Amino acid sequence: MSLSGDVCLVTGAGGFLGRRLVQLLLEEEKLDEIRLLDQRMDPQVLAALEGCRGETRLSVLEGDIRDGDFLVRACRGVSVVFHIASIIDVIGALDYSELYAVNVKGTQLLLEACVRENVVSFVYTSSIEVAGPNPAGDPVVNGNEDTPDASTLKFAYSRTKKEAERRCLAASGERLQNGGRLATCALRPMYIYGDGCRFLRGHMADAVGNRDVLYRTSAREARVNPVYVGNVALAHLEAARCLRDVGRRAVVAGNFYYISDDTPPVSYCDFNHAVMAPLGFRIQERHALPLRLLRLICFLLEVLRFCLRPFKRIAPPLNRQLLVMLNTPFSFSYQKAKRDLGYAPRYTWEEARTRTVEWLATELPKERRRLLMAK
Repeated sequence: MSLSGDVCLVTGAGGFLGRRLVQLLLEEEKLDEIRLLDQRMDPQVLAALEGCRGETRLSVLEGDIRDGDFLVRACRGVSVVFHIASIIDVIGALDYSELYAVNVKGTQLLLEACVRENVVSFVYTSSIEVAGPNPAGDPVVNGNEDTPDASTLKFAYSRTKKEAERRCLAASGERLQNGGRLATCALRPMYIYGDGCRFLRGHMADAVGNRDVLYRTSAREARVNPVYVGNVALAHLEAARCLRDVGRRAVVAGNFYYISDDTPPVSYCDFNHAVMAPLGFRIQERHALPLRLLRLICFLLEVLRFCLRPFKRIAPPLNRQLLVMLNTPFSFSYQKAKRDLGYAPRYTWEEARTRTVEWLATELPKERRRLLMAK
């Protein structure tokens, strides 16, 4: 099923995944219009998208996802919404109320705008973090959508994403103003990497400051399966096509799907090393401190943070839930997405790694880049 002639709205269109999805839509669909909704669109990102837009209109909508009237105007005449925008915070730098307002209330307002403006399809970008891992660090290896969910989420980010996903799926089947029905689904990507990933950029910057040695915060055996951004964008497109297809909508609507690819399962830290080793980076062989001691330090930092909260907000770079997440085997299969959505990874691990390494090379300090090119 094609989206040809449709008007699509992409929230978070200027972000890492959002701009990749917009580019894919421009390349593969003859859309009438794509509306790019974000707080602010980077002129360079917009210029790059304009260069491949063909006959598709690109409309920039800069505004706040918490503004209901703005969202109603943004959804007017739209047939498909890709809701990617959210605040990501895994160290507790922001108040819960701020994350809730954007991640949950913003999603609810957008769903209400869709009902009011007769939007028929809604694809929500959820996260692997809504599934855990649980505080006990119970492993999940090659899990799927039927794997029991025993997580007790403490991250404000995880909790708000899970609640937003719940509301999104609960809205599937709601009657629109014109008598039609809204069809929704949610995608749960693994850790998304690739050219433009700010987390990889941050880890590389830390390593540069540590004499080109990547810090080890995850055990080798804590294998996860990261997913390349190009494959995640493709999964979004396939999901939207299914929701627009009368025959497939009943199967997909109201469901969530794990999105992974064929990136080899490896720990978070060893994955960072896999994409940075070609640039001359090494990695610590073991944790700087035993895990048990790290947990105690994280607990003491959380106590200190609580005591200081009335006077000053601090956000330690590591906490107990993050430590558990980094050190728990936690991988999931994309087979249900393959069966229901027709999703199949387009980029192999070799292609994804090459693209990521080439981009990281451009992010190196100039002097390091000159030395690398001279080799």
